[in-house]
Amino acid sequence: MAEATLLQDRLTKPRGALGRLEPLGIRLCGMAAVCPPPLPAPAAVAVFAADHGVVAQGVTPWPQEVTAQMVANFTTGGAAINVIARQTGARVLVVDVGVASELGEAPGLLRRKVRQGTADLAERSAMTLGEAEAALDIGAEVAALLVEEGAHCLVTGEMGIGNTTPAAALIAALTGRPANEVTGRGTGVDDVGLRHKVTVVERAVERHAGAISSGPLETLAALGGLEIAALSGFIVGAAAAGVPVVVDGVIADAALLVAAALVPGVEAYAIAGHRSSEPGATAVLTRLGLEPLLDLGMRLGEGSGACLALPVVEAAARVLREMATFDSAGVSEK
Repeated sequence: MAEATLLQDRLTKPRGALGRLEPLGIRLCGMAAVCPPPLPAPAAVAVFAADHGVVAQGVTPWPQEVTAQMVANFTTGGAAINVIARQTGARVLVVDVGVASELGEAPGLLRRKVRQGTADLAERSAMTLGEAEAALDIGAEVAALLVEEGAHCLVTGEMGIGNTTPAAALIAALTGRPANEVTGRGTGVDDVGLRHKVTVVERAVERHAGAISSGPLETLAALGGLEIAALSGFIVGAAAAGVPVVVDGVIADAALLVAAALVPGVEAYAIAGHRSSEPGATAVLTRLGLEPLLDLGMRLGEGSGACLALPVVEAAARVLREMATFDSAGVSEK
């Protein structure tokens, strides 16, 4: 990174003229431990899918079966993430870690189900410690698989009806912020629905205070989702492989927060693709000192916002790889 900093200052531009693209390029060098950095392409998006028992609390107007229906939509290329991934040249892999129904074989679908959805976190632990560990391992396995198959940049994606509730609960538990500061409208609940959702998150955090005080793995098992746990493992797996992982919205941000608690420093390999309009997302990014590349008011999930940021990440690497220096171009410095 020190070498990359010196190189940035020798490129044919005023120092700092490329703004936040410059420190991003320096970070890419640090992740790969080489300057200039490898091109972070091609990219691969892993969409982890799972269901949530807390849907029984009425925290979302969407029925649970939509999770499985959207998995089918992903595998046929009809979802937003498929469209954006085609634009950016990224591969999409869908991973079933906990969909409540049994899914058949489909192109681009990896079946790694730990269990059929979590338990209701407002009433009991969402999953066991063993189930949380299994989901973490699946995420790490998928990261290693995608890198082995040629991905030089990973993108976090997810699908799970009701998953903004466990994400908010995890963020509240791990940051110490009150539920009303980190709980958003998710898929579009009204004011009454939002107040109810905040109450559910508050009750869950209070119920699982013992697990929260025990450590991040216990907190994840008590409050998390299987896809959130898998995303945490995926982020750690990306770091272990030395490749950047572009993190999406509030669900992925919650997973990053868990990953950083389990493996301190792993956030150095994470790039905040965008700022979700969900309040919990900003709470996480602030806590970890990450500044999002884009801010488009998005809250879809799936990896959509992170995938949109891929051209910016690639540009940061190309500047260091391809731009002339003052000496090589024969350009006078000030």
